[in-house]
Amino acid sequence: MSDRQRLAELLAASGRTVVFTGAGVSTESGIPDFRSRGGVWTRMRPITFDEFVSSEDKRREAWTRAFSGVAGWVGARPNAGHYGVARLIASGKASAVITQNVDNLHQDSGVPPGKVIELHGNASYAACLDCGLRHELEALRRPFLDRGAIPACRDCGGLVKTAIISFGQAMPAGPMARAEAEAAACDLFLVLGSSLQVFPAAGFPLMAKRCGAVLAIVNREPTPQDRHADLVLHEAIGEVMAEVAPFAWGERAGS
Repeated sequence: MSDRQRLAELLAASGRTVVFTGAGVSTESGIPDFRSRGGVWTRMRPITFDEFVSSEDKRREAWTRAFSGVAGWVGARPNAGHYGVARLIASGKASAVITQNVDNLHQDSGVPPGKVIELHGNASYAACLDCGLRHELEALRRPFLDRGAIPACRDCGGLVKTAIISFGQAMPAGPMARAEAEAAACDLFLVLGSSLQVFPAAGFPLMAKRCGAVLAIVNREPTPQDRHADLVLHEAIGEVMAEVAPFAWGERAGS
């Protein structure tokens, strides 16, 4: 039996799968990852949360980056990996997607927003740092580009920032709690395209394993948690998901 067939059978046998995704899912849509050669942080220095809050110049630089699209986090289309995950969610096979990505592609592929747990935020909109009010980027773009107006909250006047969790910014308590609950309750924890090196997010696969879940990892490169996994595939996520997702309802892959 091939590793893909084994993964298909694990999915078919699962009553509650949780999918955990990292940058490797979205690189197949042309979105750069963060740390590898050519990744976002090798091309530009990240602006920390403290810098954004304390410096008008850094806020201006951050918004210039956001509206120029230089990071490349938005504007791509979902790929076969995203659609495979969406199929697992739509069928009820998977209860949630926990993602480290900020590109909104799980939602764009058809996963209901309430089923996506975003640990590192979302680059497709902005939020007030004081009251939390959501602001659409298009409403902020023209005032900034035409007049240099740094976005401020339309309700309370507080600082507005893209809804990405920046370096030095506290992890979002609500999504972290939801992710912990999902990891503890699942019987199959499926990692797709994560290097599993960034904590605390990378702690969820190990938590699921300790709680009795089967751990499967699909990632092009080895991860530090491969030795803990029940199944590891060093393959392209889109190809794997396109093959195994249709067999998650009891058919045998390859039959």
